[in-house]
Amino acid sequence: MKVDILTLFPEMFTGVFGSSILKHAAEKGQVTYNVVDFRNYAENKHRKVDDYPYGGGAGMVLMPQPIFDAVEDLVKDKQTKPRVVLLCPQGKRYTQKKAEELAKEEHLILVCGHYEGFDERIREHLVTDEISIGDYVLTGGELGAMVITDSVTRLLPGVLGNETSAVTDSFSIGLLEHPHYTRPADFRGMKVPDVLLSGHHENIKKWRHEQSIERTKKRRPDMLND
Repeated sequence: MKVDILTLFPEMFTGVFGSSILKHAAEKGQVTYNVVDFRNYAENKHRKVDDYPYGGGAGMVLMPQPIFDAVEDLVKDKQTKPRVVLLCPQGKRYTQKKAEELAKEEHLILVCGHYEGFDERIREHLVTDEISIGDYVLTGGELGAMVITDSVTRLLPGVLGNETSAVTDSFSIGLLEHPHYTRPADFRGMKVPDVLLSGHHENIKKWRHEQSIERTKKRRPDMLND
């Protein structure tokens, strides 16, 4: 997979892409990250990418030209059409289902906004998806782009050491994940459930499923109603 990220603050991604699972996936050639400062595509001598909104109002709006030119440069000579994702509060709320959908793509372009918003022509004529990672407003789209890249990358074949990890995650199966325990079996009088020490795999599987249902009922009953 190729992931291009258009941003005004490329330095924000250095630590994220150079650590943990994202770093290992890139080293193994399963994904390529390309962070692009779209200010470099501005045509004016001051490399200005925003301007005042027509009709007045507070804040500045990102101009269409630098972003259009950046995306067009990234897709030239490409055989497959990428998904161009706009990170914005007005987008559809991001879910595990959406992550699984995006993980099937060969090329993602994530566009991070700043200031008051985007020129509407970017929404209407350039992007394929608008995504919000939650019902709150961030300074820019960079953190959202990191969230999407992380959640998608870990779903790519061979990225996680245990191939069942991604498919049994919370939300992937429609339930929250069951409780986990490790050594010691008795820690300060707090004991691991006997069923997990029994070695009876069918009973363990049943217990874990029951715990997932119970935990979802208590913590996220809305998931059971979907």
